[in-house]
Amino acid sequence: MIAEYNGSRILLVEDEESLAVGLEYNLKEEGYIVNRAKNGREAIDLFEKEKFDIIILDIMLPYINGFEVAERVRKSDPQIPILMLTAKTESGDKVKGLEKGADDYMTKPFHLQELLLRVKGMLKRKSWYTNASQKQPVYNFGDNMINFNTLNCNNGKEEIRLTPQEAMLLKYLVERKGEIVTRKELLENVWHLNPEVETRTVDIFIARLRKYFEPDLTNPVYFKSIRGAGYTFEVN
Repeated sequence: MIAEYNGSRILLVEDEESLAVGLEYNLKEEGYIVNRAKNGREAIDLFEKEKFDIIILDIMLPYINGFEVAERVRKSDPQIPILMLTAKTESGDKVKGLEKGADDYMTKPFHLQELLLRVKGMLKRKSWYTNASQKQPVYNFGDNMINFNTLNCNNGKEEIRLTPQEAMLLKYLVERKGEIVTRKELLENVWHLNPEVETRTVDIFIARLRKYFEPDLTNPVYFKSIRGAGYTFEVN
């Protein structure tokens, strides 16, 4: 069956030959256009020459590792989705990958069908975010200014660069200002993940938004927890 986003261009960066060949074949079977890089230098070279819709990026790469590749990509394109592949034994890689700009991660070994679903979900939310950002590229609340196109923000004290996932979560909450939004809804619509699998993801990202934009972390006025229900974004 051809994927909904067939024709989308994928940069696959993986140095493990057998895994890379298998992924490339199955992604093409889904209707995607795939360019493959075997190391970090090839990845950056391809990224600078071609236009891609999503990057699947391994961390352990020759010459330039995946963290540095993600960092360089983010400097020129803040919105392209990056799915990072991490080794099972390196749990710290997940956090570091998200900090460097990855939108999502998968731990090796993984099921092919799950990866295909993650790719489709990331393309879907990229499409939603692009459309939503065009309608309202800049948003202000309190002392905070958010540019949803560049992901650059100012909280009245310092400049901040959001990760794409942080920006998507914030955009979703802004569009539902004053409404109670459940964790289940956020996981399904912002992350496109099974809410039974991921439990603390939403809480972690809400904590980040509070750190950036709340004047007093002990008494949130914008990102409020609703006991037993979820969260609400409120502005006067």
